[in-house]
Amino acid sequence: MPVTPFHFGLGAALHGAAPRHLSFLAFCAANVLIDVESVWNLLHGQAQVHAFFHTYVGATLAGLATAALCGRWRRWRLGHPLPTPHRRSLLLGALLGAWSHVMLDSVMHADIRPLAPFSESNALFRLIALPELHLILLGLGVLGGMAAWLRRLHEGDR
Repeated sequence: MPVTPFHFGLGAALHGAAPRHLSFLAFCAANVLIDVESVWNLLHGQAQVHAFFHTYVGATLAGLATAALCGRWRRWRLGHPLPTPHRRSLLLGALLGAWSHVMLDSVMHADIRPLAPFSESNALFRLIALPELHLILLGLGVLGGMAAWLRRLHEGDR
């Protein structure tokens, strides 16, 4: 399923563990940007639904583009340049979102060649059964949400 919310569970957990260091917005945006390729390929009847942006090379480019776009959007929205720590948070969130997207989709989809153009293999395909993978990602999302909720409660006590 393109643009699956299960990917966001990992992002929520990572953001919950390091909220100042990883942008959840950039993590999610990179995942969605990468799946635009899948939606396009599905709509146009392409045999390979998961193509260039579902490789680590393509995902790196998508992650860098996402970080740049999120930085520009925030600059436009806030009216001033982002300080360096925020730019790093966007970059880390976008790259981890992009790379984890390829990793997770490599487990789920047979048509992915994550190491292309260097290799046509996909050693992760069906490494974990899909129901278990979905439960793990859902659990990570719940943990990330709980971490955010607890942090807000703690900040409210100050």
